[in-house]
Amino acid sequence: MNTANRKPLPGTKLDFFDTRAAVDAIRPGAYDKLPYTSRVLAENLVRRCDPATLTDSLKQFIERKRDLDFPWFPARVVCHDILGQTALVDLAGLRDAIALQGGDPALVNPVVPTQLVVDHSLAVECGGFDPDAFDKNRAIEDRRNEDRFDFINWTKKAFKNVDVIPPGNGILHQINLERMSPVIQVKDGVAFPDTLVGTDSHTPMVDALGVIAIGVGGLEAESVMLGRASWMRLPDIIGVELSGKPQPGITATDIVLALTEFLRAQKVVSSYLEFYGEGASHLTLGDRATISNMAPEFGSTAAMFYIDEQTIKYLKLTGRDDALVKLVEIYAKETGLWADSLKNAEYERVIKFDLSSVVRNIAGPSNPHNRVPTSELAARGISGTVENEPGLMPDGAVIIAAITSCTNTNNPRNMIAAGLLARNANARGLGRKSWVKSSLAPGSKTVALYLEAAGLLPELETLGFGVVAFACTTCNGMSGALDPVIQKEVVERDLYATAVLSGNRNFDGRIHPYAKQAFLASPPLVVAYAIAGTIRFDIEKDILGIDADGHPVTLKDIWPSDEEIDAVVAASVKPELFRKVYEPMFAVVADNGEKVSPLYDWRPQTTYIRRPPYWEGALAGERTMKGMRPLAVLGDNITTDHLSPSNAIMLDSAAGAYLAKMGLPEEDFNSYATHRGDHLTAQRATFANPTLKNEMVQENDKVKAGSLTRIEPDGKISRMWEAIEIYMERKQPLIVIAGADYGQGSSRDWAAKGVRLAGVEAIVAEGFERIHRTNLVGMGVLPLEFKSGINRITLNIDGTETFDVIGERTPRATLTLVINRKNGERVEVPVTCRLDTAEEVSIYEAGGVLQRFAQDFLESSTAA
Repeated sequence: MNTANRKPLPGTKLDFFDTRAAVDAIRPGAYDKLPYTSRVLAENLVRRCDPATLTDSLKQFIERKRDLDFPWFPARVVCHDILGQTALVDLAGLRDAIALQGGDPALVNPVVPTQLVVDHSLAVECGGFDPDAFDKNRAIEDRRNEDRFDFINWTKKAFKNVDVIPPGNGILHQINLERMSPVIQVKDGVAFPDTLVGTDSHTPMVDALGVIAIGVGGLEAESVMLGRASWMRLPDIIGVELSGKPQPGITATDIVLALTEFLRAQKVVSSYLEFYGEGASHLTLGDRATISNMAPEFGSTAAMFYIDEQTIKYLKLTGRDDALVKLVEIYAKETGLWADSLKNAEYERVIKFDLSSVVRNIAGPSNPHNRVPTSELAARGISGTVENEPGLMPDGAVIIAAITSCTNTNNPRNMIAAGLLARNANARGLGRKSWVKSSLAPGSKTVALYLEAAGLLPELETLGFGVVAFACTTCNGMSGALDPVIQKEVVERDLYATAVLSGNRNFDGRIHPYAKQAFLASPPLVVAYAIAGTIRFDIEKDILGIDADGHPVTLKDIWPSDEEIDAVVAASVKPELFRKVYEPMFAVVADNGEKVSPLYDWRPQTTYIRRPPYWEGALAGERTMKGMRPLAVLGDNITTDHLSPSNAIMLDSAAGAYLAKMGLPEEDFNSYATHRGDHLTAQRATFANPTLKNEMVQENDKVKAGSLTRIEPDGKISRMWEAIEIYMERKQPLIVIAGADYGQGSSRDWAAKGVRLAGVEAIVAEGFERIHRTNLVGMGVLPLEFKSGINRITLNIDGTETFDVIGERTPRATLTLVINRKNGERVEVPVTCRLDTAEEVSIYEAGGVLQRFAQDFLESSTAA
């Protein structure tokens, strides 16, 4: 830690680093013009950066330049158990590699505090209409994940600086928002802003508190864990000026779905958004968190709000210590992070959005930014009167209705609204349709406590929305099995079956294999659709049912008023409920002195945890960049769900066949996500999504959907995994050609690991989503970007070609992609090397993050 610019913080016994003084010493008055993000990143530099490079780094913020890499040292790392576990599996494998080369494996530890919350392992096998659903689902979770939980328990004892919140306690992001983030950190007598990276794309949820928190892949998180700086260039910081206030009856979900559509259209990919203005003051912290959570759906890296009275109010509401609340206000006002201190902040680009323009919305199908006003459902062809046979499910049947995901369950207004609508529906005699699998999976135990305090939990239970888990469930594809009778009818009638959920993702194939499409909606709307039973229903106009007096009931008849929602929130959501949940959860457990081996005892027959292969075989060799054959030629908007799905594993899939061969019963196949600690299972998920459209596979002049490719030069169509096995046996280097926005969605590193293990050496696309691009670099896969106006279509790429890449790999250099056509023609195409920093070049050339760390560790050990 530097000592220059360290000063006493007025009103406390702590010091702080005076970033204003450091910036204004370079250019007087410059600090007042910096955006919020720049102020926080500048403080990190003043406190942690090499003094010799500090001035040049700060000039990047002052002059809005992007020609110099500068370091960022996040204060902590947060992980859910899927990517967090795989990151720790990688570190355990790294320990083995270090030991084999004569190093001390016990010295390989996270340097930065790392918090892991086990929240992604539970499937909703029992719906919310079963009063014992929570206990049954937890028992199934423990049985299926015994191998994984054994490893996680070992990490608690074997690694330093790792804290684990066990299963059944809530979702990482909601726990982070409600308790883990202090907003202002204190270490060694110094106060400074909390900052973090998390192994989930929705880590920005806590940006709502004014905390810079970004989602990264497990590989990037591993690098930060091990004490390395996260190197960056000045991001594109965009101001989003909010005006107006939400209309009556409009939820935070409606707002965020409107913003998602709007901001996607504004092309904010990879930017840092800063929301401010008169409209922001009308948003509760819960509303802000709903917006910040969906930053990856906008395409942005972060979605920041300034620290203000709403922040302080929320810290008090969630039971934070009085001294901490006071520190946050003092520090923010002293250092210019308080909203009133940012009135002169200047942005290179400002977007304006009127909150009063928002109407009631759903999003779908297929993408979170496919917004549809509920008043226009019929006109858009989503709803409509459909004749159905008595006793059969209707067209568009909602087979899953789930109040799930931290996006909305963090927000008391949303949850109370759902409870009140359920109460009103029960009073009018309405019920859930029998084919709807309904569930309530809050991101925090506090939600259940305040719903109980308000007398609303029994009302939700009556409609089938009992608590099934405190975990990330349906939104993550962990929706569990359907009733066999329902599934049989869906399959035999080839029914257009759907899901409605209060989550953030609705990509095709994600929510459930038999839900052909999914729609995002607010918690009260999810309840309403469970009553309607079909998406082919005008939720604003159609009759939900007839009450005991013979009167028709529509949505407006049961929708609660804003005044009632606010009154119930004020009466029921109290600090003592948050303290009751979190004080025992975060109580310090005394060290019982139990020691474990620094090397994990890998279980030989597991399909969950296996020693990773990243230091062996082909992965330890050179990447040729010559004679690469396409594994896939893809269009726009390829998501990480296409690259490595997370949903339930089916018996007829490559992974399912492997698990059956390993002796696992089909009912315990679990999800792709839970098996990512075993590369032999996880690599069989590569391009396993049944909705994938690989343009190399045509049928009747149309691209055929499925996990398929064409083996070349044979010309044979095969399942993707079979082709990968053949190419691996041939030692054939591979390439993937793609369109725009490649790698949207979750921050899963297996979307990069899978293609690397398959032998893919490069991805050439029209554009990359940030997290996936960094994951590719971390695995030693070269991301290349077509120049504007050039793409797979203009180049007539059909998959019969081979490809070479020529040129020196330097940050954002222009390289040459050589296309060798089947007829002997050779075409040279300029492409941009998307190794964006010198640090990324270094990581790539080493073969990846883990190989680079092993090299540095052994070199430093030898030098010592």
